Amino acid sequence: MFKKITLKNGLRIITVPQKSTPAVTVLVLVGTGSKYETKETKGISHFLEHLYFKGTKKRPSGLLIAEVLDKLGGVYNAFTSEEYTGYYAKVATPHFETALDWVSDIYFDSLLPKKEIEKERGVIIEEINMYLDMPMIYIGELWKTLLYGDQPAGWDIAGTKKTVSKITREQILDYMKSQYVASNTIVCIAGNISLPQAINKIENCFSGISKTQPKSKPPVIDASVNSALIVEKQEKPKTLLFSKKTDQTHLALGVRAFNLFHPHRFALEILGIILGGMMSSRLFVEIRGKLGLAYYIKTEVECDPDTGYLVTNAGIDNQRVDKAILAILKEYRKISQKKISLAELKKSKENFKGKLALYLESSDAKASFCAGQELLERKILTPKEIFKKIDKITINDILKIAREIFKSEKLNLALVGPFEDKEKFQKLLKL
Repeated sequence: MFKKITLKNGLRIITVPQKSTPAVTVLVLVGTGSKYETKETKGISHFLEHLYFKGTKKRPSGLLIAEVLDKLGGVYNAFTSEEYTGYYAKVATPHFETALDWVSDIYFDSLLPKKEIEKERGVIIEEINMYLDMPMIYIGELWKTLLYGDQPAGWDIAGTKKTVSKITREQILDYMKSQYVASNTIVCIAGNISLPQAINKIENCFSGISKTQPKSKPPVIDASVNSALIVEKQEKPKTLLFSKKTDQTHLALGVRAFNLFHPHRFALEILGIILGGMMSSRLFVEIRGKLGLAYYIKTEVECDPDTGYLVTNAGIDNQRVDKAILAILKEYRKISQKKISLAELKKSKENFKGKLALYLESSDAKASFCAGQELLERKILTPKEIFKKIDKITINDILKIAREIFKSEKLNLALVGPFEDKEKFQKLLKL
């Protein structure tokens, strides 16, 4: 499915051939994100991502940057997460060289002009304002703050209005020089490509990349004991309320769970699907279908190298939040007390495998799939290898991990809604 080579300078190149598509995706993934920031530079990873579209030596304006791929009907963008920052271009196969030149150009030669930095502060602050006005999205940031508090793992990826207003060009340059280096970068090409030709062109485009060692991220801290978080621990349930006048309450209710390297990571994924990962899942049927409490309800699992959780998100009528919380907790309790059926296990496994197969139809998905694994885990599992792990999951595995994670003291609840008193919600957190 893929080929990986590591150059002498430490740059990793991954190629993923796909003859069935007329497209090719060029993705550059850098191993740095909001978990690598300090209190003074909150949001700097995201800020830098924005600035890479503001002009290079070859294309000295944002308009010229955009027109290169717009003229070709290409799809291009960038993204920032806690763990990495990515830049990609997807084009018709004949335009591969243009896409590679475009991505390498913004990676190496972005000008970061002072004038654009000042303008982009305002753009990012408006982006922060936008998310604050979108509680369905903002609840995700609130959830991480609830779990990890005032440390990089608990900070908003975009930063705060205060920090974004104060980040200097010098800080941005220092951060870029520190993190955008060979050993911290992956170039992934996926689609209808000639492998030898693609690898040679990547080597030529990235021959000048810096060989210095990047700064590592600080460990996630267990605030209760002020030490590095080795295993997700919690001694009592917690609630975080963001009071806001809304027509419905958006909530995140879940538990700390496993990181990427935990042996039951994939079983956790299956547990999440059973609870709220499909329209026939337990929570969807109960909360939406039977009780009519929500339009959207979903359960998601997130596993990072050093953190992990399972969380259910829902938008609830302000007058019936208590009922929804109790109903979700009831399903958590049931699945931790009684074995699921063989049919339910089989359905959830096939759901996982089917969704992954459909997701990997496109070249950009294949690039993200391979590069993301390599960056976070230093290895790449093929879909077949993942499916084998899924097939081995048993009914007893699901019961075991449900009993491990679903305990009263491990519950966490974040809410965005028109309330002032979080204690009434705190009292509901019992299993």
